[in-house]
Amino acid sequence: MTETLSPALPDDVEALIDRVLREAGDRGLTLATAESCTGGLIASVLTDVEGRSHAFERGYVVYTDDAKAEELAVPTRLIDQNGAVSGPVACAMAEGALRRSGAAV
Repeated sequence: MTETLSPALPDDVEALIDRVLREAGDRGLTLATAESCTGGLIASVLTDVEGRSHAFERGYVVYTDDAKAEELAVPTRLIDQNGAVSGPVACAMAEGALRRSGAAV
């Protein structure tokens, strides 16, 4: 499964990562991530699977409020109203990653 992270990941997580990448590849879809608190960990596991990382387009790690607004066009008022770590901001980050990257998922 994953090359470098395998010893640290539970088997069910590795199986899920492989399934997501296999399904994306089989369907010709590309993936993008938008991360904050995870600091790029999701992108790391998606690019760590030998023979499947071609499904990954790019990842954004936007930790600060300014980075969220500048890189992914998250409205600052949304951050102010809901907090940087909130469902509405996470959705806006995902939507911004899709718009900016051209990835399908």
